[in-house]
Amino acid sequence: MFSIFSAFLLAFATAAPTVHPVELLAWSPTILCPTGITMWPRGSTQTVTWRTDNVPEEKLNSTGLLLLGYMENNSENLDIKHPLAVNFPIISGEVTIIVPENATVRSDAIVVLFGDSGNASPEFAII
Repeated sequence: MFSIFSAFLLAFATAAPTVHPVELLAWSPTILCPTGITMWPRGSTQTVTWRTDNVPEEKLNSTGLLLLGYMENNSENLDIKHPLAVNFPIISGEVTIIVPENATVRSDAIVVLFGDSGNASPEFAII
């Protein structure tokens, strides 16, 4: 009985494929503009900028999504139904948007840049 078990174990151990760990790469670019002192008038054209000096090679062809939102009770509240910009190249480091005319006047606005990970700007004002 032991020899049958040993033979089975040996056969299974040699037939099993080698498994190698895979590193999941998430890159979250630092937003440079808007900043904490930024004020965006509703209906105005603005440019959101972010760092690109540390883009991993695997992300050079990634596209982005930019959402407007606000902070409340330490929580991001994002307008996912009305993106500010979609499908722009992350490597560009900037995207120009139009602040919605119907955006709420507030001092706790944020933008969140998604490539493969989200990164929020500092809070800024919409006036």
